[in-house]
Amino acid sequence: MASYELAARMQLQVPDVVDLSGEPKHVLELYGADSSNKTKADFANNCILARRMIERGVRFVQLFNGAYASGGKINWDGHSKLKEQYDVHGEILDQPVAGLLKDLKQRGLFDSTLVVFATEFGRMPMFQAGTYGRDHNPNGFTCWLAGAGVKPGFSYGATDEFGFRAQENVMTVHDFHATILHLMGLDHKRLTFYHNGIQRRLTDVHGEVIRDVLA
Repeated sequence: MASYELAARMQLQVPDVVDLSGEPKHVLELYGADSSNKTKADFANNCILARRMIERGVRFVQLFNGAYASGGKINWDGHSKLKEQYDVHGEILDQPVAGLLKDLKQRGLFDSTLVVFATEFGRMPMFQAGTYGRDHNPNGFTCWLAGAGVKPGFSYGATDEFGFRAQENVMTVHDFHATILHLMGLDHKRLTFYHNGIQRRLTDVHGEVIRDVLA
């Protein structure tokens, strides 16, 4: 019964949360929600919605950028014409994300919110055969953290001179996850889930908290 009551309360609050009509003009402009680029404006509205959810106590909010119904032409999967695609897509992403960070700060939410900006892999430093794009590169790429518990204005790790492979202060995906869990107050070595007859960790048998990135 408690689950049904929780679901009912959530549904009753949704109309107010998703109603952006009361957002002032300067906020819409901050995020770029007034842009003539509809895709950018839509993403900006999603960023505003994310902030509104955080204000109301939603603990986990995910924003996804780049999965537009475009046949791969204006997303980050730059196999064929990387610069052409990224010039289009960068405009969609930059202002709304910057607006979200600034808005969280000016509302006093930034220091209690962990922002994780992540990808599944990077791009090779050389062209993909027969194209102006670049293939997947899982060996060296960038993610960033901001907000709660994170050292500001700080870069950790570096690739080789070609940008091909992480070489200095290598942070594995398991390390990244362990660090995020630590910032959320969870010990990745003790957090387990039951699967196929054994208790498993989200970081498997790997991962260390990278304390150099902590404030």
